[in-house]
Amino acid sequence: MGKVTPLRIDTNKGKLPVKQKGLEMKEFASVDELRRDQLEKLAAGFRLFAHFGFNEGVAGHITYRDPEFPDHFWVNPLGVHFSQISVSDLILVNHDGEVIQGDKAVNVAAFAIHSRLHKARPDVNAAAHSHSIYGRTFSTLGKLLDPISQDACAFYERQGIYKDFSGVVEEVDEGDLIAEALGDNSVIILQNHGILTTGSSVDIALWFYMSMERCCQAQLMADAAGKPELIPHDVAVKTRSFIANDVAAWASYQPAYDMIIKQSPDLLD
Repeated sequence: MGKVTPLRIDTNKGKLPVKQKGLEMKEFASVDELRRDQLEKLAAGFRLFAHFGFNEGVAGHITYRDPEFPDHFWVNPLGVHFSQISVSDLILVNHDGEVIQGDKAVNVAAFAIHSRLHKARPDVNAAAHSHSIYGRTFSTLGKLLDPISQDACAFYERQGIYKDFSGVVEEVDEGDLIAEALGDNSVIILQNHGILTTGSSVDIALWFYMSMERCCQAQLMADAAGKPELIPHDVAVKTRSFIANDVAAWASYQPAYDMIIKQSPDLLD
């Protein structure tokens, strides 16, 4: 058997030095092409959340900032099960709460939180939040994830926490407070509520959510079993730079996307 050359990600340049089909970040010829790609990834994200059991009634929302109109974002319609959402179901709403495209209502909490996050953070093009079981369980502890595994290092020193739970988020003023608590971090723990992740693309925000949910599960299990050993600061930072840069996060989402497209091709409708 010949020598196998492992795929390595150059974290300095942010590019994959080894070209491999399915692991190259696509360059888009137009805004319309970019929008379509990200809306497909967004619809796929809802199907994946249903696949993994992250949905809980009408709770949960994933948003994508429109690439042409930065004060508009795409979001799931209220009351449609995540497993049934297709591209054509997605709603376009502006930061004033006006529905620009779509004929269904928008979750009030989705607007209150995401409109303020997108406004406060021009670099955040996508954000994901749901009431998944391990994220919401971990959120009751009022603490951040520890660097106890390679995967958890992705969130090391990149987490915020919002501790002022006051019920369902209904007002944009509270959305402003959540955005302030997020700061320049990529993810936030909403105490007694759940987790929320962000990214420069839908792919990245969704990968961080799926990984963070599992890291919450892992820490809950580890804390129940004993006292986990923490990864040293320097090692945690080095590991984070390798696994949590945009290219690595983007690449990590693609297998899940491919899986759900093959399983539910109607989501592209």
